[in-house]
Amino acid sequence: MGDNENRKVYEPRIVKNYREMIEYSVKNYADKVAYKYKKNGDLKHVEYVEKTYEQVGKDIKAFATELLNKGLEKKKIIVIGNNRYEWCVTYLAVTSGNMIIVPLDKALPDNEIENLVTRSEAEVAIFDKKYVEVMKKLKKDTNVNLKMLICMDDIKDNEIEKFSQLLKKGEERVKNGDDYYEKVEIHPEEMSIMLFTSGTTNLPKAVMLSQKNICANLSDFASWVKLYPTDTLLSFLPIHHTFECTVTFLYGFYSGCTVAFCDGLKYIQKNLAEYKVSVFVAVPLVLETMYKKIQKAIHDQGKEKLINRMIKIANGLLKCKIDLRKVIFKQILDNLGGNIRLVLYGSAPMDKETIVGFNNFGIALIQGYGLTETSPVIAAESDKEKRPGSVGLALPSLNVKIDCPDEKGEGEILVKGPSVMMGYYHNEEENQKAFVDGWFRTGDYGYITEDGFIYVTGRKKDIIVLRNGKNVYPQEIEFLINKLPYVTESLVYQREKDKTDTMLCAKIVYDKDMIEEKLGEKTEKEYKDSIWEEIKEINKKLPVFKHIKQITITTEPLIKTTTQKVKRYEELKRV
Repeated sequence: MGDNENRKVYEPRIVKNYREMIEYSVKNYADKVAYKYKKNGDLKHVEYVEKTYEQVGKDIKAFATELLNKGLEKKKIIVIGNNRYEWCVTYLAVTSGNMIIVPLDKALPDNEIENLVTRSEAEVAIFDKKYVEVMKKLKKDTNVNLKMLICMDDIKDNEIEKFSQLLKKGEERVKNGDDYYEKVEIHPEEMSIMLFTSGTTNLPKAVMLSQKNICANLSDFASWVKLYPTDTLLSFLPIHHTFECTVTFLYGFYSGCTVAFCDGLKYIQKNLAEYKVSVFVAVPLVLETMYKKIQKAIHDQGKEKLINRMIKIANGLLKCKIDLRKVIFKQILDNLGGNIRLVLYGSAPMDKETIVGFNNFGIALIQGYGLTETSPVIAAESDKEKRPGSVGLALPSLNVKIDCPDEKGEGEILVKGPSVMMGYYHNEEENQKAFVDGWFRTGDYGYITEDGFIYVTGRKKDIIVLRNGKNVYPQEIEFLINKLPYVTESLVYQREKDKTDTMLCAKIVYDKDMIEEKLGEKTEKEYKDSIWEEIKEINKKLPVFKHIKQITITTEPLIKTTTQKVKRYEELKRV
């Protein structure tokens, strides 16, 4: 039992393993659409495909049956590709068929794919046609375990099995009475999922997760935030990533929702409208970009005073339990598809102003916090308890504490509970570092208020320790810089000033069109001078030891992971 067992908002359905979750949803939401997407990803001649829960259940069973008949029980199976129906069926068929799924990042370069496939010891790879050549090369490598290649697309290649053909063979087997899948026993506490950390600083570690880990996290999250069978979610974050995988894909399936697949980052706004998306799972960078666009449109139309007045009226009515925000701000909400009721976000902290801004327009934002190693959610705001700027409350079955708090109560966040990983695969050295007396070290610094709200102040490894012993969390200053309307992102770092001192510097990425619109067409030096004046204003609001002393500006985006986290280590090598 965790710290917040008595704060549950809902009594969740407890599931012990994926098989149980699948069977419940297939039976109770049989005729409901589970997945909706465009046939062959064709954006010109649009034809929608809809898969009901009943159909998904049949496909999972058929595909798992065929894989099991190929002798793959307990074997590791790679899946890599875009967010798509075949990816979802693969993941659920493998895990509910007592095989081990190894989802890989679709954005990895070939050399990293080769490295992770080798390290995983997987015998099968299931992939998009984009990966045909790298997988064929790997299968020939005597140091690699790969024995079978399966493509999710219908390509002509005799060395590669086709997903659609294996699905048909599995259907035939099931129709002829093959009950291998039914007889397979699931062991919820054994490794079922192997996930590689995104490796923003060093070699990715292989995280071992069990079905018990993730199912505990699903039930926990379900007691904080409710999704309904009437909800439609847009899947656009990389599905291999544990946040998208657990919250959109698995929690969506658990709740009987419809998941629509996004056509790509630049189509988000269009997809929100065409699929009537009601729940949006995102990362702060996407939401902050959206909010800046909304603010720019309001400014360009000269409606700032009007909107601010309307916000005051709407918030005043809210105190009287009258919510007219959806009516008052209809035009703004229609730009986001018109149906969004809830935004779930995580993976990085977000500017408080953006959170309050969306809430003012009638969109509820709920922040979650976690890591791959914790399946992933450790804490989240709930439908009942929210606090902008905080990452919420520890989930009901988890215990969270601060290790060696300083005078402000800040220290490393430690967590213990059923959704914490089994450990790192073949990596005893890292396992020793990751745990202390059964508590998992998150590597994040933060503090917990008396009423249980958790605040994350920064990554332990990102903290800048100045020569005078003062600690600086770079994200705190980056937030302030990123608020400038023409700044898209920034990186704060330290540089040696002389032999006795260090100074804080900032690399600032600006939007050329927006800065040109605000300041007119000028040279880069003139833009830099203008930005420097703004930085001096920011410095005035900060203690002297946090002052930025030097800036560089660029239009080139910072290097990021696929979940839009800045690879600080890579960037620091460049600066």
